Amino acid sequence: MKGKLISIYDTTLRDGAQTVGISFSIHDKLRITEELDRLKVDFIEGGHPGSNPKDDFFFDEVKKLNLKHSKIAAFGSTKHAKSESYEKDEMLQALTNSKADVVTIVAKASEFQVEKALKIGLRKNLDLIYGTIAFLKDKGCTVFIDGEHFFDGFKANPEYSLETMMKAREAGADMAVLCDTNGGCLPYEIEEIVEKVAKELNIPIGIHCHNDSGVAVANSIAAVMAGAESVQGTINGYGERCGNTDLTTVIPNLALKMGYECRSSEALVHLTEVSRIVSETANLAHNERAPYVGSSSFSTKAGLHVSAIARDTRTYEHVDPESVGNKRMILISELSGKSNIEFKAKELGIDIDNNINFSKDLLKKVKHLEDQGFQFESAEGSFELLIRKATGEYIPFFKLKGFRVITEKKEDAPIICEATIKVEVDGKEEHTASNGDGPIEALDNALRKALEKFYPKISELHLTDYKVRVLDEKAGTAAAVRVIIEQKDKNSHWGTVGVSENIIEASWQALVDGIEYLLYKK
Repeated sequence: MKGKLISIYDTTLRDGAQTVGISFSIHDKLRITEELDRLKVDFIEGGHPGSNPKDDFFFDEVKKLNLKHSKIAAFGSTKHAKSESYEKDEMLQALTNSKADVVTIVAKASEFQVEKALKIGLRKNLDLIYGTIAFLKDKGCTVFIDGEHFFDGFKANPEYSLETMMKAREAGADMAVLCDTNGGCLPYEIEEIVEKVAKELNIPIGIHCHNDSGVAVANSIAAVMAGAESVQGTINGYGERCGNTDLTTVIPNLALKMGYECRSSEALVHLTEVSRIVSETANLAHNERAPYVGSSSFSTKAGLHVSAIARDTRTYEHVDPESVGNKRMILISELSGKSNIEFKAKELGIDIDNNINFSKDLLKKVKHLEDQGFQFESAEGSFELLIRKATGEYIPFFKLKGFRVITEKKEDAPIICEATIKVEVDGKEEHTASNGDGPIEALDNALRKALEKFYPKISELHLTDYKVRVLDEKAGTAAAVRVIIEQKDKNSHWGTVGVSENIIEASWQALVDGIEYLLYKK
């Protein structure tokens, strides 16, 4: 039902933390919590109190944050079958001691899982569900039940899976969350089952999907259409195996495409920024092809498409990029037309209206450079310098007088790299040297060291990525290479490119463009 309020439950800090390569520190978890609150996520699952000291510490520290909207959820399971009592169950004690706004209890909702994984009787499982929730409700907790393996269980034995949720409701559960734990269901199955369950339960239903079949977002939307009132997921779809429902996709789909209300829709302009901050905090490369929040989401390369966008952006954009905090990108490549050049110049604030041949001449030069191996799609910094040089408004900030790079290897000792460099700025020469783990780092360090006394802003520059691509593999070690370097300062990031048969020369071109671009912007 359009217009219905859908709550968003984020489990990045627990389920998302199970991603291979992610290990959040307590500082990371608190920072992400503040970002999720800025996005107006309704519930933030902070972790599993009692399972490790870091999660226990999180629930103490999170109380000190000045959260404006989000409620904190603590995750746990039903009482252990061998525990003497609910009062003495250590995990339940940790949950109540966390003082979280919500307690989420995971319970087996599949006959197969109860018998094979828990190895207890079906009736015993139902008793534990009822007893655990009743105990927590007596303690004054708001309780959500996560029905683990619910959909697989329902397909095999619908009566038992439904009974697990009925027991939870009977005990006072505030929400029944149905989980596609193995991620094997398809949207039509999710919709059909949620619709059946919604007719039996008179408490709110949530949906928790994994992405093992590549349809977690579609499954979540299908569940909402069938009556679910809450969606669980993670920022950027993080999670074990193939991940969870990606909230950066499902939130704008629900809000912008389907007319459902989410508190997060009021803060959609922060979506791209929050997505990138979480990627950076997780120390994972951001997915630039992700819907809505990737830098490629609203990028256009073909000249015909750019020409149409210049007339009306709706010709090739399904939503306004600014509505989700993203921006339009017009890429320059061998597929470009004059409209790409004109659009890019306008975007950069460069007036070329009075130069009839400018676009044609620059496009010819771009295509010539790309034929040599240059690529400007990921090197916006190099392209802006190229276009500003063509207009005559750009003057280099320094002149290279020369550099030398020495790589030395002695017996079993590590390789030593040293670069010496001489530059000239406004008639003044600076000659310096620096070491590095490799020849490129040594050269980068020496260049920065030589220029910092003239341009202190260089200290704000950080290299974030360095890519090398062999352009003609048949040429072997004599092949030309393309080097793309990504750099950033406090406010923005950019890419630059260099091409040469010599990897140091190609790297030098990209490094210089990166520094020149920073200095021009400053």
